[in-house]
Amino acid sequence: MVKPVTFTVTDINLDEIAAFEGRVAILVTPEGGMDSTARRVNRLTKGAVARLIEDDLKAGDARVLAYPGSMAAKAVDVICLDKRASQEEARAAGVALAKTRGTANLLLCLGNHSKADQIMLGLALRDYAFDAHKTAEAKSDDRKVTVMVTKPDVVEEKSTPLRAVAEGAFFTRDLVNEPANVLTTQSFADRLTAMTDLGLEVEVLEEDKLAELGMGALLSVGQGSVSPSKVVVMKWMGGAKDSAPLALIGKGVVFDTGGISLKPAGGMEDMTMDMGGAGVVAGTMRALALRKAKANVVGLVGLVENMPSGNATRPGDVVTSMKGDTIEVINTDAEGRLVLCDVMHYAQETFEPAAMIDLATLTGAIIIGLGHENAGVFSNDDAFAKDFLKAAGAEGEGAWQMPLGKAYAEQLKSRIADVKNVGGRPAGSITAAEFLHRFVKDGTPWIHLDIAGVASTKTDTTYAPKGASGWGVLALNRLVADKFETAG
Repeated sequence: MVKPVTFTVTDINLDEIAAFEGRVAILVTPEGGMDSTARRVNRLTKGAVARLIEDDLKAGDARVLAYPGSMAAKAVDVICLDKRASQEEARAAGVALAKTRGTANLLLCLGNHSKADQIMLGLALRDYAFDAHKTAEAKSDDRKVTVMVTKPDVVEEKSTPLRAVAEGAFFTRDLVNEPANVLTTQSFADRLTAMTDLGLEVEVLEEDKLAELGMGALLSVGQGSVSPSKVVVMKWMGGAKDSAPLALIGKGVVFDTGGISLKPAGGMEDMTMDMGGAGVVAGTMRALALRKAKANVVGLVGLVENMPSGNATRPGDVVTSMKGDTIEVINTDAEGRLVLCDVMHYAQETFEPAAMIDLATLTGAIIIGLGHENAGVFSNDDAFAKDFLKAAGAEGEGAWQMPLGKAYAEQLKSRIADVKNVGGRPAGSITAAEFLHRFVKDGTPWIHLDIAGVASTKTDTTYAPKGASGWGVLALNRLVADKFETAG
């Protein structure tokens, strides 16, 4: 996988600045303030930093001094950042550095800035490129950043868990960016199983076990593909032994043709990202394991491929879910909810979770409603939804609560079965959520996250280049830290 940049946190050593090869980054304040490292660079560049500050430098600006005299560095990056900068502003400074530094080593002089860890996180998150399949491009393993600060032990302690979250986000991005001939249901399961090395307990449920459990809805989605359907269960039990876990459920459709209800050819290549929900669950579990979270969390992903074939589910077929509800399949392209409903029921039956969150690139309708700025949040528990929205807001990951209601559920009534898998075009993302709602047990706080608009984008996002964003890993990690951490 793509690994985040390697950070080495050290004490300030002014004598090392002149001899550093690569790039040197310094901070200045909007008022023109410079710490000891910036003053040393200013002297080495014969006052160039001071002249730059006088040139109407504003908070958030990033300027470059190329080939500075009396220094071995290729360039000096000057970032204007207030000493009392917000988390968002500090991360933005790191993002700016990631965009300019290229493949060079970086000496990042942060002095005693209170948000040094957040600057590092912004840099780490944006310093990503998925080039695993580009044979012509030179790849560099030199992704080292030396961070000079006044209190290295403090910064190291604060930044270490954030670096774990960055690695979790990278894992999600890698999974979502992979083509479907590489990330098959089997190879996806293999990558998740490999996380046992991090301390996760991982179990793979194969098709025979899924049939024994009665997961007819999930199995119906993958029956047209030669790739076997699977459910992968990841457990991180780092909290109190008697504490019920949070359950994270992910839709993992490794490729979605639409099945017999075939999608148009234009843009179908993007359906490699239809496992985005499972990708976020996997990345979050990786982050929790890496930072040794004091929480009990189970991540479950349903891995299938939705293909047309002589064995594929047809529109009009009736399948039976693990819960026992019969489902009339009106549209085989509304397959994600068939995967999720069985995995959600299994999670509740097996783990009796304290709360449950499912994530899925579920509907195009949510993109019509919210664009690519926000994920849709649906919940049966307003307090739980508020907790998640607070966590997402704190991490700068867009999310917006959408309604549920009996009138929407009425659209799913079937003439021949207990429920239809689609309710028509009106309120398509809401009726999809209501379909899932019927598989949530009474008393279980539940959130459905429709991430179709945010999982992968055609343009750069704040913390990621175009393609897979890794949206959700930061928010879910924050939610766990804020609401589900317990004494081990």
